[in-house]
Amino acid sequence: MTSVTVAAVIEGDGRFLFVQEKIEGRLVLNQPAGHLDPGESLVAACSREVMEETAHVFEPTALVGIYRWYYAPKDVTFLRFCFKGMLTGKEARPLDKEIVALHWLSPAELKDRKAEHRSPLVQKCVDDFLAGRSFPLDAFSPEYS
Repeated sequence: MTSVTVAAVIEGDGRFLFVQEKIEGRLVLNQPAGHLDPGESLVAACSREVMEETAHVFEPTALVGIYRWYYAPKDVTFLRFCFKGMLTGKEARPLDKEIVALHWLSPAELKDRKAEHRSPLVQKCVDDFLAGRSFPLDAFSPEYS
């Protein structure tokens, strides 16, 4: 099975926003991320997931990368579209029930907590962002962006 997901690399003052979530009984760190809903564009899904998981309004401005990761215990391949962008506000609303906390971490702090990463894609997305990887959103046809 293949699962299409979106994620957001959100940087501010040299730190990155992560969610700490409880997955399969384990506390893990991840970018705000989630699944693409039927009929939803990738950009809209990314904005929605950031809102649901962090209560922040997020506007994707570019694609950092497209990643593939196979999770053997569940026999699932994840196809992740990772975006960068801007926070433009915050709302008073509850977060998704899996979210335990939000953390702003420096790249060094993230590396120190490698054992907590939900997947290898957590570090890879930050590394690619820091390396300056950026692709315009018009790389997608309008119905898919």
